[in-house]
Amino acid sequence: MARFNLLALLPWITFALAFPRPLMNTLSKRRAVLQPGARLSRRAAAPPTAQFPYGGAKIDGLPGSQQGGFQVPAPGDTAHAFQSPPAGAERGPCPGLNTMANHGFISRDGITTFDELVAAQQNAFNIAYDLAVLLATLGVALDGDIITEKVSIGGDATAKTAALGALQGLLGPEGGLDTHNTFEADTSLTRNDFFLANGDDYSFNGTLFAMMTETVASTSSTDDPLYDRTGIALYRFQRYQQSRAENEHFYFGPKATHIYGAASFLYQAFPSQANNLKPDKATMMSFFGAVEPAAGEFAFGFQPERFPDNWFNRETPYTILEIATEILAQYLAHPVLFGGNVGPDDFDALGAFGIISNGQLGGNGSTISANDVACLLFQVFATEAVPDSVSGLLTLPIELLNWITGKLLPLSQGLGCPLATNS
Repeated sequence: MARFNLLALLPWITFALAFPRPLMNTLSKRRAVLQPGARLSRRAAAPPTAQFPYGGAKIDGLPGSQQGGFQVPAPGDTAHAFQSPPAGAERGPCPGLNTMANHGFISRDGITTFDELVAAQQNAFNIAYDLAVLLATLGVALDGDIITEKVSIGGDATAKTAALGALQGLLGPEGGLDTHNTFEADTSLTRNDFFLANGDDYSFNGTLFAMMTETVASTSSTDDPLYDRTGIALYRFQRYQQSRAENEHFYFGPKATHIYGAASFLYQAFPSQANNLKPDKATMMSFFGAVEPAAGEFAFGFQPERFPDNWFNRETPYTILEIATEILAQYLAHPVLFGGNVGPDDFDALGAFGIISNGQLGGNGSTISANDVACLLFQVFATEAVPDSVSGLLTLPIELLNWITGKLLPLSQGLGCPLATNS
């Protein structure tokens, strides 16, 4: 039997080697809750109950009812009431995950599991089972431990996620979702690029939230800015241009397609049924933890993320094919090149990978569909060799590939996407 070798993961995780000046100087103090050496007992997610069933997804990795339109948290459900992060808890770059942790849909300590992630996404946001499994698989495989199936939603918590715990040093770190260029990536909506903020790619940046708000306001026809597809697609383009110009280590590889999907949550998953599904400013401020600037200031402040008052989730589940549709629509609104900077003012465009050609989605002039984009998502996260025009070929160990394939193969087959198996 082949021996599992976690040491093979180490070359695939990139850490900061240089730290240019920060992009912005308005970082939140989120890291204050992450006290070095703090020991926090795992606070597992509160499961749904007969009284508060939500989407009916139990913490077992299986589908729930795929029904939505529920108030979250439900009135009287104290187990899912908001609580500020406890001392020593992990919080990271994803506002949706931070919100679910602050409400106990995943463990409040920020060390979650594959099964918790699958259930929480269905129950809290009515994310479809296929998309919930895809996102949970990517998080655990890229930044966590496939033996324990645990992952930190923030920084390195190897002692809590690794199978061998105290022997973590022998196997290398499991960096959590803060790890650069795995799940986290450059050009975030409200987080700095890793190399522009001394490695702080996880803290809320109030200046970036203000820039996003200003951009969507410029495309809105109402006084209350709407963070809809039009505005978010434009802001995604602006952040790309900003990162490419200012970050000499900027990288925008095939995996960057998922950041368009993450951006779609602002107008597909965050709006409330009780508010006519409006992706308005108050809703976004609650999920991002943004606090209005003081008079005469531009940058927003920060407080822990939470569900808005009287918030109701989607009635229909958000599927892989739907998020692929949004990825394609945002990208085609403002196409950019995939690739990365190899030095100041020196950008190297990616050649060909799947439907990416000449550095662009459909760059060979062919028409691409949402289904093509969905298949690309499977390809970039479940293939043995992902091309990186900046640093060569990234190769995953066979044990990790087999674990990913086992989780994703049924989903990819359902969409008609080829997914190589390994032995």
